[in-house]
Amino acid sequence: MQPSNEQDRAKWAAGTAVIDAYIRDGMKLGLGSGTTSHWFVRALGEAVANGLDVVGVPTSTSTRDLALEVGVPLTTLAEVGKLDLTVDGADEIDPAGHMIKGGGACLLWERIIADNSAKMVCVVDEGKAVDQLGKFPLPIEVVQFEWQATERAIGELLDSLGHPGVKLTRREKDGGPLVTDSGNFIIDAHLEAIKDPIALDSQLNWIPGVVENGLFTGIAAEVVIGRGDGSHDIRDVSATPSARPSTRGR
Repeated sequence: MQPSNEQDRAKWAAGTAVIDAYIRDGMKLGLGSGTTSHWFVRALGEAVANGLDVVGVPTSTSTRDLALEVGVPLTTLAEVGKLDLTVDGADEIDPAGHMIKGGGACLLWERIIADNSAKMVCVVDEGKAVDQLGKFPLPIEVVQFEWQATERAIGELLDSLGHPGVKLTRREKDGGPLVTDSGNFIIDAHLEAIKDPIALDSQLNWIPGVVENGLFTGIAAEVVIGRGDGSHDIRDVSATPSARPSTRGR
């Protein structure tokens, strides 16, 4: 499968650049979800067919299915322990490397895999690079039990952090609530502009019922930005602080 439009060419540029810049024989890889990550998985499948020796742990059932389709050998964290590298995309990423993830509803698995990796590299097309996070609604994964109470608590926290009256919507699919690979709901917070990503990331998960949120602060070490003309940039964001001590200690 080859890219057929400018945006896909940008995604392909980012995904293939990762193969050349980071991937080596013997690596244990986290395989991200989303369209740009899937271009990377396709490129990785080609490299495996040409003799590259790697194994991957997928961050979603859709990535698992694609990896099997293109011939990337799969494993689990239980089998291999810590991963060498995770390559994953973002719905938005700011100049510091803070990200919004979860547009594909895979944020929980993506966080688990990234936090069990020695390094995380983000791959995006240039349209995902923004000056400030928030235009893309922030996904928040919540348990189904009494989810309306959790939604109310999210709204109250956002009010206290300087985001009053934020529109919160339960994500729908095929006429009903979207259910994640882990059996949870997604609440999308339409923030428009996130004033302090670290403050928000550090507090959302304390709400009972919140499983994970899509603010990935200080997780990426580098960002590969692809362009429609086939070129790419690599930005070092490894000095950016994280809201979570586990991210820096991984």
